[in-house]
Formats: sequence, C-alpha cells, structure tokens
Amino acid sequence: MTGPIDTNPYTVRVQSGDQGWEVFILDPSAEVAWTRHCADEAEARTFASTVQQHIYWLSAAKFREYYRLAEPA
Repeated sequence: MTGPIDTNPYTVRVQSGDQGWEVFILDPSAEVAWTRHCADEAEARTFASTVQQHIYWLSAAKFREYYRLAEPA
C-alpha cells in the first residue's frame, strides 16, 4: 500500500466522575462529541476499547455515521 493514510481524528477518553464512570468521544477539536455513562470501570474500559477499535478501523465519516455524531465545526 502506498500513499498517505487517512487517519481518523476522533479520540476516546475514560473518566471516573461524581456520577460514576464515563466514556467520552472527543471530536477533532478535542470537544466532547458523545458521552456514555457506565456501571463500573470494567464496563467503561471495555466499551472504550471498542470505540478505539472503531476509530482505528473506520474513516471519520463512517465513524460519525456509526455513532451519530454531528459534523465538526
């Protein structure tokens, strides 16, 4: 394979907060585009791992479609 690879600019973050564990999808400008609340750390890390795989596998457009994210500003 030759030529540039189109990298997906979205990222995923896991955080423990006052309301429990949360997974955030961050858009290319590092703004929260999507949030999921999780029951515990294991669920949050497992889900974040799945999101990370999708970031790696999918183009930005397909990723936005899959997670129903708005176009970045």
